[in-house]
Amino acid sequence: MPDSAALGPDASLVVDLGDRSYPIYIGANLLDNTALLVRHIPGDRAVIVSNTTVAPLYAQALQRQLSAFKQVKLVVLPDGERYKSLETLSQIFDALVADQCDRQTTLIALGGGVIGDITGFAAACYQRGVPFIQIPTTLLSQVDSSVGGKTGVNHPQAKNMIGAFYQPRCVIADIHTLNTLPDRELSAGLAEVIKYGLLWDVDFLDWIEENMAKLRRRDADALHHAITRSCAIKADIVHQDEREGGLRALLNLGHTFGHAIEAGMGYGVWLHGEAVGAGMCMAADLSHRLEWINAADLARVYRIVAAAGLPTQSPAELDIDTLRALMDSDKKVQSGRLRLVLLHGLGSALVTDKAAESQLQDTLRATHALPA
Repeated sequence: MPDSAALGPDASLVVDLGDRSYPIYIGANLLDNTALLVRHIPGDRAVIVSNTTVAPLYAQALQRQLSAFKQVKLVVLPDGERYKSLETLSQIFDALVADQCDRQTTLIALGGGVIGDITGFAAACYQRGVPFIQIPTTLLSQVDSSVGGKTGVNHPQAKNMIGAFYQPRCVIADIHTLNTLPDRELSAGLAEVIKYGLLWDVDFLDWIEENMAKLRRRDADALHHAITRSCAIKADIVHQDEREGGLRALLNLGHTFGHAIEAGMGYGVWLHGEAVGAGMCMAADLSHRLEWINAADLARVYRIVAAAGLPTQSPAELDIDTLRALMDSDKKVQSGRLRLVLLHGLGSALVTDKAAESQLQDTLRATHALPA
């Protein structure tokens, strides 16, 4: 593992991956700490990749501050899940080639999960790998997508089907950026926070339920704890299973259902966290049908997801047959068998193909919203 001083003495957490270990910094106003960022840029050049929403808020100021130490270019992409595509990825490559960026150029992902995933994938591919840094500006990206090295883009028929595992040099989660986050985006991030409690830590789930009102009104202490605990759980899992050979697949609780909703509705119509919120309820319903959680636990999952301001049912506009067909595009399908992450008690999860098709169909019908 690298020297702790190289990782940064003020790191909140460290993702322990031997010589590829890296720190996660969590706190307020970290974007103003230019020295913290410079510490993790090995060369003389950096490219900030952001989007049309975040760039006016943070990217241009960061570029000015960083330009005192490095040569800095800013690439601004369109905002939205529908732009998480190979076409948008090419815009990053076009900018890097036009500016004759070399292997010591550091890419800085400044934005939500889409920006983090697409920038990380660009970093993994450009000249077969250049350094990159994650600066997530949404709750969802701060607690989940910025940590662990999953990068990629969507295929029109399947989410995150094209990508690579590629770890950042550090993650800088500035809680202050959540002040500009729309309420809907905040709720979407809470889906991933809830996920960690459901699949790993029932005490954390208790805390989430007790502090949901504080989280939704952006209480700084509550957000700091939620982000830190979520990242700690993910860092532990990634340390044990970096490339999703087994344990890490548990982090996909609700995602097989959720990804199908996103693809079926059209990327961006439902936010990722909204689809995961409904997907976790669907996973809980199926877990109950398998008698792995009781009725009280099932009701509790619904209650917590709803309290976060998230949907608890799949959309009425997406018919059940289409939803079921899209689930077969999930990356966990093996040898033609659909494998799902389900609950085996609150705070515990497993990957299984044991659910009968009839039980899955019953869940899809029971959790499908009625037309308005």
